[in-house]
Amino acid sequence: MEKNKSLSNDGFISKNSAKAVKEEKKVAKKKDKKPGFFKKIGAKVKDIFSELKKVSWPSFGKIVKETGVVLIVVIAFLLVITGFDYLLERLLQLLK
Repeated sequence: MEKNKSLSNDGFISKNSAKAVKEEKKVAKKKDKKPGFFKKIGAKVKDIFSELKKVSWPSFGKIVKETGVVLIVVIAFLLVITGFDYLLERLLQLLK
């Protein structure tokens, strides 16, 4: 069908229409071509930054408070486990 469109009145393809057909083929090849590795990586990075803009980040004060709570809980568990370890060690020494 494309050849019929590009044919002139005398049945031959003109130079301009032949160039147009070649350009159409190039465009079609480019559309069929998969995006390259670096384009995929670039798209992923762009998606990551767009998602990070949607995140609701906590304030600095809230972070400091929550970090303090975590440290207190860790220290409390450290003391409890150390106490159990000391008691079990003393029991073991009594059995010897």
